[in-house]
Amino acid sequence: MIRKAAMTPDDAATLALQALVWILGDEDRAVRLLALTGLDAGMLRERAGERATHEAILDYLVAHEPDLVACAEALAISPELLAEAQQQLSGRPDWG
Repeated sequence: MIRKAAMTPDDAATLALQALVWILGDEDRAVRLLALTGLDAGMLRERAGERATHEAILDYLVAHEPDLVACAEALAISPELLAEAQQQLSGRPDWG
């Protein structure tokens, strides 16, 4: 059985930034992200490289399955990979 390599924090951060680009490509999604995270556009620019911001981006996607699936499709990855990235950054174990 071939096992894939474990996701690293850097891998998760890269996925979060790719997801952010996808989110910001749609004004309604971008507004919803800012509203739900409490960030404004300036704060998002300043904190885009921070782990907490990456986690917030992935939390946003994981909490709304239609966006999670659409983002995964746009990035040509599985939704589970985005969820794995979110778990990696949050430090929460994968119970499933």
